[in-house]
Amino acid sequence: MRVADAGDRVMGRLVAAYGPEGALGQVRCGRLDPDFVEEMSANTRRRPDYDRLLAAWRARLRNADPLADLAEGERSGARLIIPGDVEWPTQLDDLGPERPLGLWLHGVGDLRFSCLRSVALVGSRAATPYGRHVAAELAADLSEAGWTVISGGAYGVDSAAHRGALSGTAETVAVLACGTDIAYPAANHELFSAIRARGLILSECPLGVRPTRLRFLVRNRVIAALSRGTVVVEAAVRSGALNTAAHAVALRRHLAAVPGPVTSENSAGCHRLIRRGEAVCVTSGREVIELVGALGADLAPEPRGPVLPRDALDEETRSVLEAVPARTAVGPATIAVAAGVDVMTALGCLGGLAAAGYVERTEHGWRLRRNK
Repeated sequence: MRVADAGDRVMGRLVAAYGPEGALGQVRCGRLDPDFVEEMSANTRRRPDYDRLLAAWRARLRNADPLADLAEGERSGARLIIPGDVEWPTQLDDLGPERPLGLWLHGVGDLRFSCLRSVALVGSRAATPYGRHVAAELAADLSEAGWTVISGGAYGVDSAAHRGALSGTAETVAVLACGTDIAYPAANHELFSAIRARGLILSECPLGVRPTRLRFLVRNRVIAALSRGTVVVEAAVRSGALNTAAHAVALRRHLAAVPGPVTSENSAGCHRLIRRGEAVCVTSGREVIELVGALGADLAPEPRGPVLPRDALDEETRSVLEAVPARTAVGPATIAVAAGVDVMTALGCLGGLAAAGYVERTEHGWRLRRNK
């Protein structure tokens, strides 16, 4: 993890083929197995510069001190997990050669268990009040329903999602683009402390590693892989959240987007995902759960308008009510013709409607009551 960059496909394939000890052995001797190089070159469009990679790896290896890393992790409260450990989420294996070599975790949660029912909420750092409100509401609803919320711990939508999740009952997981011992952004220090107490901070970066733009993009694949689905809450056309969405599509995870005002540039990325059919439009936590949950077991209720008193009327009575004028009064025969019923039926319905306060009888006939 100290030798190669996070998401390094060449190192990922080297470890998969020879194991971590075998891979480091080739790095130490400064020579890759010719069969491996030939296979990599045959399966890669652009041939990697193996000499440059080996030189960089060997330089980093000279400064690596794994025992010191483990000791520092224990001192700070962080722990290291690797593929095959009980806590390792097997869905990360879907990343293939880009699977993390290991993960540093800091918090009380169990990563594998937390991610069994999890949703990633991502979006713009420069979120609008609308975006932050929606992210917090979605996260709170998901958390109350027992779903873990995964996000990146950044400003904007990420922070709102974590805070919303903390208001519920389930855990929340923050995937960082730096070491777990670094609070970035620094203003989220208290938020990270709350997440550790109720969930997990995790990173594939070793302790002490600072964030870079590339590391933010690389960590997005972990967010998408850990969760059962990704929801883009608010994102501009060039938002990094769309990078997470692309990883979700590539991993065949569910992808959803929240619509926003058509005049808002911050929602233009969400609208493009929906318009292209890449993402499902969602507006509530229940709709998100219906998308990522068990088939037929997590259906969201259909939205309904307010129930009016006249909705309880039978079809015949509603027809008579619709035939009664509002301003002028008319006789029952006229109402019966307009409603398509006989006069006796009309009179019976009018009596019931009068008792319910819908219509009134005047000296000139029947009309709607003024206060209805």
